[in-house]
Amino acid sequence: MAEVGPFGFAVVDKDVEWTSHDVVAKARGVLGTRKVGHSGTLDPGATGVLVLGVGRATKLLRFITALPKTYVAEVRLGVETNSLDADGEVTATHDMPGITIEDIRAAANAYIGPIEQIPPMVSAIKIDGKRLHQLAREGKTVERKPRPVTVHRLEVSALPDEPRHASGGLAAFGMEVECSAGTYIRTLGADIGTDLGGGASLQALRRTAIGSFGVDQANPVESVTTIPPLAALSDYDQVVVDDETAKVILFGRPLAEDLVTGPGPWFIVHNGELIAVHERIDGRIKPGVVFS
Repeated sequence: MAEVGPFGFAVVDKDVEWTSHDVVAKARGVLGTRKVGHSGTLDPGATGVLVLGVGRATKLLRFITALPKTYVAEVRLGVETNSLDADGEVTATHDMPGITIEDIRAAANAYIGPIEQIPPMVSAIKIDGKRLHQLAREGKTVERKPRPVTVHRLEVSALPDEPRHASGGLAAFGMEVECSAGTYIRTLGADIGTDLGGGASLQALRRTAIGSFGVDQANPVESVTTIPPLAALSDYDQVVVDDETAKVILFGRPLAEDLVTGPGPWFIVHNGELIAVHERIDGRIKPGVVFS
């Protein structure tokens, strides 16, 4: 059966104060289908790249969610909040005299590579069936286990106006972060502030890329359009198959080992169209998604 309605990805440049749910709801009207989902929440106070799956491409969103992310952020030194960002209530202030950009870079360098982060209370992670942000709204704080993430690149910069505390130290700084899925930039900023002898909170956040989906491809949700799945999946290995192999794949059968290289997943292409995604499951290369 041919795909009915739009089918592919849409790259949105999310505006501030929009929730990811708001973007999905608006995109459903713009694209003319209710079958729209997003690849991972972007906080209301943040802007930037949000990738939507449209039609049966919603089945592929988990592969987009797993891609590395790139962010630019502004961090305020000397102020801690209960949400670790500007939307929360101030919980502590610190006099941090004499902090230089070199001090900040030295502290930030300790977070490049594999690290562990404790998720903030204001997050979508579930503990005992309830999301942390729901518990936080109830005034509850629960123990969270550290989670492994990887910071591939972290570059610190001075802001154009170099805001400073009365004592002379920098009051804020900018950073650009390329990181694995699941990394909390607000936690990263707060931890750097703690290591500098005080505290910090995120003041602004913009996601500039999810894998190869860049902000240069993104549009406001009001004018969003779809990209064919295959054209948007340069982040993964693609395997081109012949007619005979395609028939086997469309019956949901495993793929022969000699057709693939690397760890997967593998996006299977026939006659220029994406027909399936295979993954290594129980030691065999099995279909995770099949498009008839």
